[in-house]
Amino acid sequence: MAGRRLAIVLVGVCTALVLAGGSPGFGSPQVAAIQVALRARHLYAGTVDGQLGPATTSGIVKVQRKAGLTPDGVPGPQTVAALGRLAAHPFGSRTLGSGMVGGDVVQLQFLLAWHGFPSGTFDGGFGSHVEAALMRFQRWAGLPADGVAGSATVDALRQPVPRCPIALAWPLPVKVGDPFGPRGDGFHPGIDLPAPFGTPVRAAAVGTVTFAGPTAGGYGNLVVVKGSGGVAEMYAHLSRVLLVRGQAVTVGSLVGLVGATGETTGPHLHFEVRFRGAAVDPVPALG
Repeated sequence: MAGRRLAIVLVGVCTALVLAGGSPGFGSPQVAAIQVALRARHLYAGTVDGQLGPATTSGIVKVQRKAGLTPDGVPGPQTVAALGRLAAHPFGSRTLGSGMVGGDVVQLQFLLAWHGFPSGTFDGGFGSHVEAALMRFQRWAGLPADGVAGSATVDALRQPVPRCPIALAWPLPVKVGDPFGPRGDGFHPGIDLPAPFGTPVRAAAVGTVTFAGPTAGGYGNLVVVKGSGGVAEMYAHLSRVLLVRGQAVTVGSLVGLVGATGETTGPHLHFEVRFRGAAVDPVPALG
């Protein structure tokens, strides 16, 4: 009996370690699914970041108590079952397609976002937004773009996230206000650099302007510069655009002025970097 109890304890510890760990550079997709399930029960109001922190653990304990389970905060199989379908199904245990719902769909959304293809809200539902993001990722990964997450897509999403292959200069000499990564129940595909209205924005790399002007979406006044190695930089929410399409730029060229156009609550630069179409965290590439 002592050996059996030890085995059970070790299984519980290993489960906790796996769920708390996740992939390098971001949280656990399994924990992200648990957070979405907790949010649906109004037991967690934090960011869906895949981190097994105090707020997530508190929500798990409440579920365990209601289900008559040991309130240890460890999301073992019984706890996951009590959380329902938004936490159910290990990622890769079934082929995912349109109309499906489950914790594995949350994990798909979470991994797509970190690989540069956010699909909107982490909600565990495989809708048209997820299908479109999945097809973009499949093309990026050299897979058939069928909009179905089978074994090849699952394997590709388990690979390290893409990174910017070139060095970048800071477009503004300020600290990051809002980083790349999960934000609420969604994903922020760039970094926000807060600065007063009219602050000059400088080009981060050599390239050619492929877009300069107002957009209908949340970016407001936007400049896109395409450079070498499949890298493109996006400068959004500008109060004034100072470049034109087709213009060549070098590091430090004046791109525009900080503003608050588009969907924003105050003046800042939204700086987004894409590598072959995938949004990547620009901070590791910034000198």
